[in-house]
Order: sequence, then C-alpha cells, then structure tokens
Amino acid sequence: MDFLPIFINVKNQSCLVVGGGEVAARKILLLLQVGAQVCVISPKLNEQLATLLTQKKITHRAESFQPAHLEGAVLAIAATNDRATNQLVSESAKKQCIPVNVVDNPDLCTFIMPSIVDRSPLLIAISSSGQSPVLARQLRSHLETIIPQTYANLATIAGEFRNKVKQHFSNSEKRRIFWEKLLQGPFKEMVLAGKNKTAQDYLIQSLQNETDTAPQGEVYLVGAGPGNPDLLTFRALRLMQQADVVVYDRLVSPAILDMVRRDATRIYAGKERNLHAIPQESINNLLVRLAKEGKRVVRLKGGDPFIFGRGGEEIETLTTHNIPFQVVPGITAASGVASYAGIPLTHRDYAQSCIFVTGHLKNGSIDLDWPTLAQPNQTIVIYMGLLGLPVLCQQLIAHGLPTTTPAAIIQQGTTQKQKIVVGSLQTLPDLTIAANLVPPTLIIVGEVVKLHQNLAWFEPQQENNP
Repeated sequence: MDFLPIFINVKNQSCLVVGGGEVAARKILLLLQVGAQVCVISPKLNEQLATLLTQKKITHRAESFQPAHLEGAVLAIAATNDRATNQLVSESAKKQCIPVNVVDNPDLCTFIMPSIVDRSPLLIAISSSGQSPVLARQLRSHLETIIPQTYANLATIAGEFRNKVKQHFSNSEKRRIFWEKLLQGPFKEMVLAGKNKTAQDYLIQSLQNETDTAPQGEVYLVGAGPGNPDLLTFRALRLMQQADVVVYDRLVSPAILDMVRRDATRIYAGKERNLHAIPQESINNLLVRLAKEGKRVVRLKGGDPFIFGRGGEEIETLTTHNIPFQVVPGITAASGVASYAGIPLTHRDYAQSCIFVTGHLKNGSIDLDWPTLAQPNQTIVIYMGLLGLPVLCQQLIAHGLPTTTPAAIIQQGTTQKQKIVVGSLQTLPDLTIAANLVPPTLIIVGEVVKLHQNLAWFEPQQENNP
C-alpha cells in the first residue's frame, strides 16, 4: 500500500483550504459535512463559496497563501491551478507536520481524499492511491447500488447495544463470534427490512440465550486454489475472514494470505522437498491444540486439500480428538493451471482420460506405476515434479511413450508470474534448466499439450516474472 487508510475526526477543528474555485468547493463541502471549521485562502471565491461565506459556514481571507496561514490548522488542502502555490502549501504543511492534500498531485500529498460510500455511521472509503480517481468513483458507484441505505440503521443499532454485549461477554472471542452470527442472520434481515424494533427484540433475546463461556474451537480445512485470489470460493473467503488463526502452506500466495482477517494469528507451516518448517505430525497436533483453546482455525492449503495436500491425514487426527471441522474444496492445480495455460486435460481427439500423480513419494523416491502412466490417449499431470523431471521423462520413454510425446511445465500457474515451457519428453528437461524455473510447477504430458499454441489466452505481466 502507498497510503495508510485512516479516518480523521476534524469536527470543530480548523481546516485550511487554499483555492476558491469549483474543485476547492467540493473539498470544502465534504469538510463541512463532517463538522470542520473551514478557512479558505484565495483572492477570489466562486459563487458557491461566496454563498457559504454569506451563510457564515466558512471564513475567508482574500489573500495569496503564506505559510503563516497554517497556524492552528489540523489539516490543509491545496486546490488551486497554480503549481507553485500548491507546492508551497505542501512544503509548508509538511514542515509543520500538518496533513496535506494537493488535489490531483499525489506526489505532494501526505494524505489523499478517497471516494466515499456514506452509510453513516458506516463509511467505506475507496482509493486508487491517486492513480485513477475515475476508477475509484466507478467502484464507489457500484458499491452504492449493492449496499442499501438501511445499513446505516444496522451500524447504529449495533453501536447502541455494543456496551451491553461487552458487559455480557467477558471473553472477547465469544463476543466477536456473537456479533458475526448476529450480522449474518435474521437480525440483519430484519433491520434491512426496516423492522428496527423487531430486530432489537431479537438481539436482546439472542443475548439472553448466550452464556459467557469460552467458545468452542473448530478447524476449517480450506483449499486456496492454484494461486490467483480470484479463484477462491465464496465459502473459503467467508471462513478466512472469520478465522482466529490461519495455518498456511508455502503454496499459498501472498495475495490470498492478505484476504485473511487482519488480526488473525498467522502460522507458517510451509513444506519444501526434504525441508519442512513444521513436520506433518506436528501440524496435526497444532490444529488440535488450537481448537481445544477455543480458536477457529483455518488450515489454508494451496490447490485442493484432498489432492496431494495431506488433508486426509489432518482430519483423521481431528476426528480422533473429537474436534469439529469443515472441508472447503479448492480448485486443484491440475485444473486451474492447465486452464490458464490453454491446455485441456481431456479432448475428444487427443485424450479420453487423465491421471494425477505426485513427482515424489513419501519415501522421497520416484517409484511410480510406470506401465499405467505410459498409456496412449491419456494425459498425465505431475505435481511436485520439477526436481525429478529428468527421471520422470526417462521412465515414461522407457515404458513405451515416444520421445516426441508433447510435454509442458508451468511455473506459478494462474498468477502474474506464470511461465510456460513446452517441449517433448526428450527435450523438456534441458529446456526447463535453460528457463531457470522455480517451484511451484506443474508438468503436463500428452498430446493435449499441442493445443497450447492455439488455446493459450492468459497473458501475465511478463516484467514481474523472475
């Protein structure tokens, strides 16, 4: 992030606006809306601002800006069409540690004005960090259509009962869970329908039915998909937003991890070949311990947790200890990565079956069922096969597949770092070395790889690739 999103209370505080035109007027009206005392510095005022002055809603000094004008101000905005004046306002405010905004010039700003969806006391601020104000306004317009005005009532009623709920629950986690359940159920729908009294009665009854005991822990085994956050399921995102703790793997991309609840504890349990941050048995026991402490735990795994994700082992341990759990499937790498590479896993003309295998076994070997893999009209998808690629290709050739069999390896598929190398069983190992590929990768072997050239549609930003 280029700017820290914050909300500032300027009610009854002195705010300085330099400029007397239309742009300045928009900023002044916003400041007046939140109760600020606005002083305008400008030789002239437009008609709208002159009216505000007549109504004594602003004060005005018909002068050119001088640094002394900042005395007593808690915030400054420069909205003139003179760059030298704007720069002087910026430099002077920064010297006095006063937050300053220069309209349409983010380089001179210490804060920027967002587009706002106002459902007071609920406020949503949208910013493009000054790069595209029009885009921010368009997004605001979209949110305006999907967030009813009655959300203001929802926030108001919640605020009225906040202390009452706080007194009822000594456990902060139980208190948060109560509000989450309330705001996802009938209470919310009652308020949005305008039934405020019914909603308040429901809230009181719900509170009386809840005991002040430690919450029951639960584990959510969540598939994070192949890397692109747009491929998360709605259910995965909802549970990620509720989690007290997230235990995540190496294959979970930073963009996806950013979507976890901000104040959730994050525990890295990543695994690389022969290098595990936390051994699998310890991960299993960690999930049990956290759940017994009353935590809601998201076990976040790349791809799908039941396809080479060892999710089955983890829920076996949870079952043994009577820990409640949920499983949220994710888009597995085979499906997601192949789609983004333009390689159908099955095709009427090339492959009528598809088989998934892992490039290394539990004991570290690559002792696979080669005769079953080396079949015609079949697509082979190999997970975690980068290191063993030469052996994989040699064995498939040795067991009957032609050396010319098309093969591809995809690095970090579905993300902006996606990189694809296409060759044959004979050439792919050397091509991969030359391309300096890094994990995670996925290998696809079979005639369907021929379709990549015509069906590739995803264009990552190549400058971001390693």
